[in-house]
Amino acid sequence: MAHDMARSLPTTASLQAFESAAFHQSITRAADELHLTQGAISRQIQALEQHLGVELFHRQRQRVRLAAAGQRYLEHVRAAFDRLEGAALELRALRRGGGTLHLAILPTYGTKWLIPRLPSFTTHHPGVQVQFTTRLQPFDFAAEDLDAAIHYGDPVWPGAKLERLMDEEVRVVCSDGYRRQARLREPADLRSAVLLQISSRPYGWDDWLGRKGLTGIDGRRGPRFEHHSMVLQAAIAGLGVAVLPTFVVDDELAEGHVVEAFADTLVRTGKAYWLAVPEGRAELPALAAFRAWLLREHGRAG
Repeated sequence: MAHDMARSLPTTASLQAFESAAFHQSITRAADELHLTQGAISRQIQALEQHLGVELFHRQRQRVRLAAAGQRYLEHVRAAFDRLEGAALELRALRRGGGTLHLAILPTYGTKWLIPRLPSFTTHHPGVQVQFTTRLQPFDFAAEDLDAAIHYGDPVWPGAKLERLMDEEVRVVCSDGYRRQARLREPADLRSAVLLQISSRPYGWDDWLGRKGLTGIDGRRGPRFEHHSMVLQAAIAGLGVAVLPTFVVDDELAEGHVVEAFADTLVRTGKAYWLAVPEGRAELPALAAFRAWLLREHGRAG
């Protein structure tokens, strides 16, 4: 990437002096911490203020109190120092075959599929620390401190390579009590059933009905919930019928918390789950190890 202009950055020494004085609210204590004279600390802070063109402190003899601009700037300085410190720690860990992996996940995939299996990854890669954050939609990797993401839907993510993890299959489930109450015996009986809706999948029922060739049923009626886990709990509680991914309901079906509403509800939606890796990151040791493990867990060649 071209680097066509010099950055206008303050010195690290002035930032350290500022951060220490802000923490201690004292020039004297900052000088002691950094092994400098009080005059040197004051000069560093003055130089920083001149560079920024704002007053960072209200001064009261040797005591200093952050001005509003100083408080805001301190947040950025501390975040930058944290990033630099984290980068150094990560590089040292990489030398030992470890590192930190920053991964964006989908909530349900993370809680129901990935996290229960993660102990096998940490057993084989004890030096790799995985940190999770939630993202529901594709984002710009260049603007985020994230190394990879789990993506649902179509294989489209600008600036990233996508690898298929698993095709999505869904089943129609409800509590055994609701199945008897609503007299569900075949798909046509859904006309009088309560259809539980997921906000992120507004066409979930329409898609299932269409793939089963059913017409005359309003697939968008019924109470709406934000997450798969909420819909699953609503189904367990007997509030209605849900169409949910198999990996979400397999355990509950096995344990009898829910049942299939009738025979043969399985449908392949045509959507899939993907691992999205930004261009230029694939060779990071921690990410390469995680990718290979994830593909093996999904039964795909790494």
